[in-house]
Amino acid sequence: MRCPVCHFHDSKVLDSRPAHDGREIRRRRECLSCRQRFTSYERVEESPLWVVKKDGRREAFERGKILHGVLTACEKRPIPLETLEQMVDAVEREVRDRHPGEVSTRVIGEGVIARLRQIDEVAYVRFASVYRQFTDIQGFRQELERLLQSQRADGQP
Repeated sequence: MRCPVCHFHDSKVLDSRPAHDGREIRRRRECLSCRQRFTSYERVEESPLWVVKKDGRREAFERGKILHGVLTACEKRPIPLETLEQMVDAVEREVRDRHPGEVSTRVIGEGVIARLRQIDEVAYVRFASVYRQFTDIQGFRQELERLLQSQRADGQP
């Protein structure tokens, strides 16, 4: 591992521990030349996952796009970033486990919506309004009515 300070090509590992739900290894290292300490992360290279868009185009899966959409829906809401990152991790794990190789945007979006609904109703409605592309107030109203009906079924006021 190359030192980020002096660019020497060798270092020793001082400490290793799991990170990010055990999907990565965090290593504390020390440069054998300048003695600078730094951290590196190691993870398994996953097979490519392709996302099939509504118009049939395919593009590489990008976790960051999901997180960006969720962050936008949760703007000014009291939701910790860690909670949102864990939610996106869960969506990615589910997608990779159930749809190896290729997945539709519909599957990803429904996974996000289901989880957002449990975390924050306002963020859920915001995300749903963009994801489901409401074209008029009627579609938005129907979504709100579904939300209220599910609350009543769950015994919430």
